[in-house]
Amino acid sequence: MARSDKVAAVAELTERFKNSSAAVLTEYRGLTVTQLSQLRSQLGADTQYAVVKNTLTAIAAKDAGVDVFEGDLQLSGPSAIAFIGGDPVEAAKSLRDFARTNPNLVIRGGVMDGKSLSAAEVTRLADLESREVLLAKAAGAMKAKLYQAAYMFTAPASKAVRTIEALREKQASTGEAA
Repeated sequence: MARSDKVAAVAELTERFKNSSAAVLTEYRGLTVTQLSQLRSQLGADTQYAVVKNTLTAIAAKDAGVDVFEGDLQLSGPSAIAFIGGDPVEAAKSLRDFARTNPNLVIRGGVMDGKSLSAAEVTRLADLESREVLLAKAAGAMKAKLYQAAYMFTAPASKAVRTIEALREKQASTGEAA
């Protein structure tokens, strides 16, 4: 029979999978408790970093409808998962930066929107600019296009005004001379 503490752990992990926008699987072998605390603080309030039991995590992932922990991205060895509730790019950047300074943290892969991510794809995700920067760039591009459209609509009218003014000046100068 299943023990009640294991059932509770599976239920908690299932809930975390369902409530997360993404999850990144890591191997933490060789990291100290202090380093893990540092990592948790770097990840921020929207991301929960949890050391997990592989068999319970596999059961919870299946219960949550996440089938990516089979095949290439197997749960083996000491595993921890970053359950990302906020911006996946920011969390991926934090994990990548921490892994650079602490080579004992190994990013194995992850899942985002129900799709499996390899370790290289998580790194590429970390290389993206933040959501705010991308939105600012999109707003700037839209503003530039609107400016171009406004210029195109006003250009014929302003050209006509300049042409009429030039004709008036020409008539005034020829009329005064005559």
